[in-house]
Amino acid sequence: MSTLESLSCPIDQLPLSQQERSLRCSNGHTFDLAKSGYVNLLPVQNKRSKQPGDSKEMVQARQAFLELGHYFPIVEEITRTWPAALNTKLPVRILDAGCGEGYYLQHLAQRLADLSVMTECVGLDISKWAVAAASKRDKLMSWIVGSNASLPTPAGRFDAILCLFGFPAFSEFQRVLSDDGVLLLVDAGPDHLIELRQILYPSIHEYKAPYTEGIDGFRLIQESSLSYPFSLASQEEIQQLLCMTPHIHKASYGGKEAVKQLSNLALTANIYFRWYQKDEVIKHA
Repeated sequence: MSTLESLSCPIDQLPLSQQERSLRCSNGHTFDLAKSGYVNLLPVQNKRSKQPGDSKEMVQARQAFLELGHYFPIVEEITRTWPAALNTKLPVRILDAGCGEGYYLQHLAQRLADLSVMTECVGLDISKWAVAAASKRDKLMSWIVGSNASLPTPAGRFDAILCLFGFPAFSEFQRVLSDDGVLLLVDAGPDHLIELRQILYPSIHEYKAPYTEGIDGFRLIQESSLSYPFSLASQEEIQQLLCMTPHIHKASYGGKEAVKQLSNLALTANIYFRWYQKDEVIKHA
């Protein structure tokens, strides 16, 4: 079972302690555990919408697509580039910030365990549907509904933070990382799903690499990229992929209708991996 240890109250930042099926702070704020074991630490006042994050339908589509295995090379690349220095502090305390339904965190922990790297894993996502799905995937990990903008954990809690295709909050990441902790950012490259984008949009915007000027509080220690082809064999698989991407909201009606006419689609995966070491915060004049 997940322990849900070392968490902070999202309302007053006091430590939370578990009492049967609830987490409670000394001021009496109480958060009940769901039947599957996750806890919702996203108070109403911190929500920008009634149901923030991915919808139930988007989570189901991502689950179905990821189980096809097309993105498993991402797990393998993270394992290949895993900083050896982390393995001196076993178990490695990992936060997946924007964990979705838990696919990457679960598989990464399994691969690291195969290499005798023990981990203590926490997955956090703003979508309750995603966290509910993740908590059913793996009972040994801690799963939290919460926001990267206000992580419900004390300072120095983690040795590594993963942010895959997500929305980083660097000041919070810096706060909750240990002094020599690391951050991994995984982002789409210029050719990622280019074939699908060419159908969805009349023109493709010029690619702008993120964080080229650096990130306050972090220094880049290694980077790599991954490119490979894969194919979708049915309209159902194509729609599962589309539904889990931002393109489902951004593309025009005409573009999405054109995609509906396809029975198969050959695609390119193009992904960048950037590892950062926690550093002193740079103060600008």
